[in-house]
Amino acid sequence: MTEQDDPLVRIIAALKEPVAIAPDLTERVMAEIERIPRSPAGWWRRRWTIQVGPLGVLALAAGLAAIVFASQLGGRRAAVAFRQAGSATIAPGGTQFVLVARDAKAVALVGDFNDWSLSATPLERTDSNGVWWVTIPLVPGRYRYAYVVDGAIWRPDPEAPAAQDEFGRPNSVVTIGGS
Repeated sequence: MTEQDDPLVRIIAALKEPVAIAPDLTERVMAEIERIPRSPAGWWRRRWTIQVGPLGVLALAAGLAAIVFASQLGGRRAAVAFRQAGSATIAPGGTQFVLVARDAKAVALVGDFNDWSLSATPLERTDSNGVWWVTIPLVPGRYRYAYVVDGAIWRPDPEAPAAQDEFGRPNSVVTIGGS
């Protein structure tokens, strides 16, 4: 096989040959570019026509319903996940404290606001999942608090900022109103 028979050599030789370009090519290209409409809004502002049959409308409605349902379900799951870890949130009647302690027989809230009393603020069990809660009115300020499970187990709120007390125990901090 000679070099002249190799297809690649022939292609390269053909590409190296000069090409005659019309002398008015640049003017014709620029004229075509000038004829393109220049709309600042672009293609997305043009009118579009979309035709949808009855089955398409039903499918669209079902898709929207699924999106709404999924967003509602996701919101409930997020709220449950937030509360299961423990939390102190502002509620209409005051500040709501929530803790999940499935095996607990009793849970008390102790803190600056009740002189760290084990009997002053007991939490109520809401269901069989071990969710305990209480809502107490608090005036604006910064409070340290903790949960005491079954009268002996000291637990800070895992969802709140922590601060150690004078005895080295971890407490949680909640700020009501203001900064």
